[in-house]
Amino acid sequence: MSIRRGLFVFLAWLVLLVAPVVQAETPDAALTTLLTEARAAAAVPGACSQSGLDRLVRLYCTGKIRIGVREYYPLFGTREGRERLGYDVDVGRAMAERLGLTPEFTRVNAASRIPLLADDKIDLTIATMGHNAQRDSQVRFIRPHYYQSETTIVGPKSLDIKDWPDVSNRTICVTIGNGSNAQIVSHNARLMLFDEAGVLPDRLRDEVCTLAAQDDSFFAYYFTDPAFTARFDQKFGFAQVPWGVAVAQSGTDRLAKALDLISQIFHRDGEFLKIAKENHVGTGFLERQRIVWNRPDCNTASGNTDPACVLPALTAVLEPTPFAGRVAAFEAWMEQHTGIALQLPMFKTMPAWQLFKAGIINSLILVVGALAATLIFALALGAVQSSRSFVLRWPARLLIVVLQSSPVVLTLVISAAVAHALFPYSSAVAIGAAIVALGLMNGSNAGQAIAEALHSLRTERGGPPAPTTELYGRAVSRSATQIVSFLINAAKGTPIASFIGAPELLSALTDITSFASGRASTYSLLLVFYIAVVIVVVWLCGKLQIWLERRQVTA
Repeated sequence: MSIRRGLFVFLAWLVLLVAPVVQAETPDAALTTLLTEARAAAAVPGACSQSGLDRLVRLYCTGKIRIGVREYYPLFGTREGRERLGYDVDVGRAMAERLGLTPEFTRVNAASRIPLLADDKIDLTIATMGHNAQRDSQVRFIRPHYYQSETTIVGPKSLDIKDWPDVSNRTICVTIGNGSNAQIVSHNARLMLFDEAGVLPDRLRDEVCTLAAQDDSFFAYYFTDPAFTARFDQKFGFAQVPWGVAVAQSGTDRLAKALDLISQIFHRDGEFLKIAKENHVGTGFLERQRIVWNRPDCNTASGNTDPACVLPALTAVLEPTPFAGRVAAFEAWMEQHTGIALQLPMFKTMPAWQLFKAGIINSLILVVGALAATLIFALALGAVQSSRSFVLRWPARLLIVVLQSSPVVLTLVISAAVAHALFPYSSAVAIGAAIVALGLMNGSNAGQAIAEALHSLRTERGGPPAPTTELYGRAVSRSATQIVSFLINAAKGTPIASFIGAPELLSALTDITSFASGRASTYSLLLVFYIAVVIVVVWLCGKLQIWLERRQVTA
């Protein structure tokens, strides 16, 4: 009997010893322990004034948590007056409540949600952000993920687009910072960038955008509108990606761990699923995740680090250039020796490098074309304005007055609209339209200078009945300064062609920075390129001016 009693006591002792360990392995117990420790650390006198405080402890010092959410993303994040609505917003409220904190919401968009974390303007972001491998170096994603989507391309039903070859050389409207932009660019499509996804349906309706790419979860709301559905459909989808709540990389170990455990519990208990249903969001992914997180092997405190339970990040690694390693080494050398964090993304991946090369070539074509068009229109309009025929002279003068009174952007838009009405859209058509617009704008001014010079010469000669070739040549020589000035102006104005989708260097670099970092370095390089181009143009125009003035002297 004593042996039995001894065995019973031993087993009871073993159960008591092991029970706390088993209990600690559950996400609920681990979360309770973690939050209790953080609250206790915040309650220590003077702790809240210390520098380098753990983020979760700091939150308990203030009693608030700053959450970045979107305001223009139907079903997920919208704002009506002072009221915030949507799945992401309600997830933020539920997480804050579980932490015992008061949520304070801040508006973010695709471009600002990561920088605001890095700048300590928000504590976490819940903003429809896809978790891809590239972003792992920028933020710390919470596991498990709270939603999943894929990017879908939407356009008019009349447009026959089924796969990537069909979008080559077309412009697709996207948002800045969208992770799928790199994949779109790699298939030779152009990008038109917007800050907010919410404007994309409107730009489709008013035909500013022929195609738009965004998460299928975003367009789901608009496809509930019969009028939208009657005009547009989804062409194809790609880049299925899990969405992640994210925190800053440094100083957030406790906060990230707490949010990991909360996300785990929310999946297991159906909290995410309940919030999705309340916001009329698709629930397929969440239903599958609830099954996963109710499995015994996943429902543990370490389940959120188990590859068998959590989803991997989308791997969207771009093909590197042959010299990517040397570029990276140069960037590191610059930062080490000068403190300048130089980033040159256009030299490190093949899609960016191809965009960069094409942008330079197209820009040079655009500059040469704009110079030629300016000179041709100047000579033509100068001659027509000096014609003795009323039928030729006054329409030309009216055209010049209209061009001189119109904003450059409006002239570009009209030129592009006419070109696209006559020809199918292509990069060549966009560049051609820009050349014509820039040539007309600057050529009209130079042409007026020629006409005025010709009128002056005719007056000096007593008003001959008609201008001669010799007299016209002298007028061109006399107006050399004005002609050169407007030629230089045409070269300087070529970057504005990006406004109508011409794939020149500004447009190419804008595409590159939509999926890569280094915006400051990238646009600094653009400035250097155009300074060099304008210097060359000024030198050539100087030679032209000298030649024209010599002709006037010899004449």
